[in-house]
Amino acid sequence: MKASDYIAKYLEQQGVSCVFELSGGMITHMLDSLHLQGKIRLVSMHHEQAAAFAVDGFGRMTGRPAVAMATSGPGATNLLTGIGSCYFDSTPAVFITGQVNRSEQKGNRPIRQLGFQETDIATIAAPITKAAWAVKTPEELPLLLAKAFQTAVSGRPGPVLLDIPMDIQRANIQVPDSQVLPVVQDPPKPIARDVLDDILGNLLSAKKPLILAGGGIRAGQAVVELKRFVSKTGLPVVCSLMGVDVLPYDDELRVGMIGTYGNRWANLALANCDFLLVLGSRLDVRQTGSEVNAFKEGRVIWHVDCDPGEINNRVTGCRAVVSDLKDFLKQVCAAWNGTKFPDWMEWKKEIARMRRQWPDTAELKDAKGINPNEFMHRLSRSSRSAAAYVVDVGQHQMWAAQSLEIGEEQRFFTSGGMGSMGFALPAAIGAAMAVAGRPLVLIAGDGGFQCNIQELQTVVRYGLPLKMVILNNRCHGMVRQFQESYFSSRYTSTYWGYSAPDFARVAEAYGIAGRSIAQLDELETEVQWLWSEPLAPALLEVKIDVFTNVYPKIAFGRPVSEMEPYAKPREIEST
Repeated sequence: MKASDYIAKYLEQQGVSCVFELSGGMITHMLDSLHLQGKIRLVSMHHEQAAAFAVDGFGRMTGRPAVAMATSGPGATNLLTGIGSCYFDSTPAVFITGQVNRSEQKGNRPIRQLGFQETDIATIAAPITKAAWAVKTPEELPLLLAKAFQTAVSGRPGPVLLDIPMDIQRANIQVPDSQVLPVVQDPPKPIARDVLDDILGNLLSAKKPLILAGGGIRAGQAVVELKRFVSKTGLPVVCSLMGVDVLPYDDELRVGMIGTYGNRWANLALANCDFLLVLGSRLDVRQTGSEVNAFKEGRVIWHVDCDPGEINNRVTGCRAVVSDLKDFLKQVCAAWNGTKFPDWMEWKKEIARMRRQWPDTAELKDAKGINPNEFMHRLSRSSRSAAAYVVDVGQHQMWAAQSLEIGEEQRFFTSGGMGSMGFALPAAIGAAMAVAGRPLVLIAGDGGFQCNIQELQTVVRYGLPLKMVILNNRCHGMVRQFQESYFSSRYTSTYWGYSAPDFARVAEAYGIAGRSIAQLDELETEVQWLWSEPLAPALLEVKIDVFTNVYPKIAFGRPVSEMEPYAKPREIEST
């Protein structure tokens, strides 16, 4: 069988429904084979970075790897930001790049390049993939292709890259009888009874216990187990940015988001707890603030993660449990069956009082025009039918995470570890392909949306039901806020020297209905308009004041409980 035909057949066997790509010379054999096969949808994007983010969105929505293809040279290197996003946020994905013929590769010659667009993408991508292989012979292609899918979903999920020279793509290969490899997960490791007893003992003696749930809950497909555990114990739950959707907004045990821009009451709860069970969350500066000792002081911290490297690498002294989260939660529920837990009612009342004292909508009570936090609540109440909120990177990202009322079956996607502007539009395209027929809400800022604005054409071509909301403050707001704090309000390249188009008119140029609002009294009518045709794409530009800041924000150099604007930073942020 021709190798490219085998690739198409194998992707079908793996249940791949979409291949996101931008055509190029070195992948024409594979594209042609997929076309002739006719069973996998070729989704032609307008930039390879967008194809990579679409794969990220698809993988997050389904838990299964989608595939992106790109040609050699610039096509391959343009994938890298999206590959890194999959790696840092634990999204399963397979990236297939074309490469020049083996006879055109420089090998050991002391030159930079022999073949046109020859680029060693496997070596470049290696640090941000679980594996990156350059195929050397036709004979090894079937096994490496199988290993790519196996590796992407085994253990902690992530991306794998396979670089295939063009002469191998057109070679005839011997088709193996079966080359579908099983997912390799370590067998459940029993957690020592004394460890479970220690956790239980610490918990039962706690007056103010708390769970911190991170993105590992979703990546580990442990949401059902978390809900069962929380229901059993009655423990209140704070979440990281990547764990915003692990419990629905109206769950009585969901406290809120913690971190640099976390809900003030949630950060106060984190600062005041005496027992913290960390489930699948990094404890980096964005979660803990810069004052590590203050974060540790006065509490017992148990940290559970499938990746041992994530534990005790910054916040030291944590009690470590290296375990798949689903296995851990199942074993804990079984071991603690019959245990009578305190109701911790005084602690829960304290959290409720803090929430009433510091509502998210009051953080910007003096905002001119539209209050972004109030807008997010209003948008949520009209978006109950949305499958997901896909959010870009910037100030709007934090307002969304602080205030969206995410439903029981809704998802929240954003670029966490990579933090890449331009993520949302292509990621929403990928997610929409995964849940065909269901609408999604996309939230972006004016700066981030322009990074991949060309993908509006992809939305039109496939008629995707994306409800796009652009918060336009006419600047790169998060960095502008940083400049306000540390550079005496010198707004170089954020407000000065920056501009944005009329996004409603841009949408209309692509054939998408678009509107703009700037006044609070327009809000109700225009949000209803956004959903007037639920299965049609639409874009709503929401104009907000250029100097609207995101609050609360941990004052750098201070504990998580001390947040701007009431506390001031002690030193300039380093991250």
